[in-house]
Amino acid sequence: MRLLYIFATLIFWLLVAAFWAGSLWLPPAEKSAAIAVGKSISPTELAKHSTPENCWVAIRGNVYDLSAYLPKHPSQPDILPSWCGKEATEAYNTKTKGRPHSIYADELLIKYQIGILASGKS
Repeated sequence: MRLLYIFATLIFWLLVAAFWAGSLWLPPAEKSAAIAVGKSISPTELAKHSTPENCWVAIRGNVYDLSAYLPKHPSQPDILPSWCGKEATEAYNTKTKGRPHSIYADELLIKYQIGILASGKS
């Protein structure tokens, strides 16, 4: 029984050490997100991404790549593509029907942020 205890303890600490060592080789997730969030995207660049397959949308000064999300969006299929490549804050805030999006939608949107909308055309 004592041998089993020693063996299990040894395996436990080896696994702890392996997870710790593995975390040293992986870049922190916050760093890559911070780089994307700080990227400045001009209105001209935003307008180039106006198809459902390549859909960028500006909301509240941030730019989001919603290409992968479009098929998952719960509304009618033609609602979101009409906003691709455009500033869509008012549409997002009102769902174009006078109702705000949920807190869950706001949290989900953060996952798709790729930068901030620059002022002026460049």
